[in-house]
Order: sequence, then C-alpha cells, then structure tokens
Amino acid sequence: MAAEHFCVQCRAPFRNAFPLDEQGLCALCRRGVSGFDAAYSFGFYEGELRELIHLFKYGRVQTLAKPLGRFLALALPREENFDAVVPMPLHWRKRWQRGFNQADLLAREISRRTHTPVRNALRRVRFTATQAGLTNAKRRKNVSGAFRPRGEQALNGQRILLVDDVMTTGSTAAACARSLKLAGARKVVLLTLARTDRRFGFDLQLTDSNYSGSTEHAKS
Repeated sequence: MAAEHFCVQCRAPFRNAFPLDEQGLCALCRRGVSGFDAAYSFGFYEGELRELIHLFKYGRVQTLAKPLGRFLALALPREENFDAVVPMPLHWRKRWQRGFNQADLLAREISRRTHTPVRNALRRVRFTATQAGLTNAKRRKNVSGAFRPRGEQALNGQRILLVDDVMTTGSTAAACARSLKLAGARKVVLLTLARTDRRFGFDLQLTDSNYSGSTEHAKS
C-alpha cells in the first residue's frame, strides 16, 4: 500500500503532511490513542481487493484464506519478528451467524508462513453496535471494554502480531492492543489485508445483511 503522506506508526494516509509532526506521527498516535506500535496493510479497501474480502467474509468462500494469506505476508516487513499471532476475536453471536472467524483463518495462514504460533489470547466480552457512520471518538467509546485477555494466558514481554481483515479507523484494533498490553505484551503490531482510504472523507462499509454477492456496497 502506498500513499504520498502517511503516519509512520498507524500508516494512516493523508493528502498532505500538515497533520504529521516532525517524527511523522499523526495526532492520534502522538496522544497514544492507537494502542498498537505499528500497522501494515496490503492495500486500500477498494477495487478487486475489496471484492475478494467480501467474497471471503460475507460470501463465506473460506478457500480464499490461502491466497489472501499471501497478500498478508507481502505486507509484513521481513525484519519484523513475533512471538505469537493473535486473530481479532468475534463475539460468539457474530461467529455463530457467520459460521467462522475470518481473522482466525487469516492468522493461521500468516502463522504457517512465518512459523509463529497462533494464540487466541483475546475474547470479545461485549456485543458492539456496527462502527459504520460513527465518529472516531464514538468508535473508540463503542469498543471500550469490549475485549479482555482470555483466561490466564500471560503475554509477559511478548511481541504480538494482531491480524484482521480490514482496518477503518483502527479503533477496534486499538482496544485489542490495549488489552494485550494489559496482559503483558511488550509490542503489538496490526496486520490487515486492507485499510479504508479516509483521505476522501467517506467510509465504505458492508454488513452481513446487505451482502448480495455483487460489487455494490453500502455507504455510511
């Protein structure tokens, strides 16, 4: 994924360098709101990549996990090393509706390619409303307290690779990263297939209920 101007930590793209400080950090990362230490994505949530993610996630074409896993591997810098791969957890109700957790399938693909064990170190303890249409502040409030470390899994000093399919504002990933660090993780890096390009002021979202298998989408 390429952009002319982007935050060196969360990789958020910007139209110009004005929102970035001398170190290249955006305002949210300067305030420590992001929670994670770095974020990598294969591409923007648009075009053919977006269609593939829709087929995988909403069309339930689980065999796409393998080729999409290759995309994830391409997005991850070779110098990065981790002690565990953690998939973004789904609430049990959402997992029951979908039949699988797409982040878990992607995490297992990147685990196989990097020889790093998968740990389901997080659980989603609260069913949250959809993030579509919410402001950044409301997104953060919506997922606040929604994640907790699973059982007694200590992550003391470990470097964690948090895997998900799409990053929009990073609010959900930030909540997960904070929970992982409370469990003792030393470093949390987010890896996603795609991220929404928010430079143009709109946020493309799609839910299970409105997926039709076509390239149409719902704007929030």
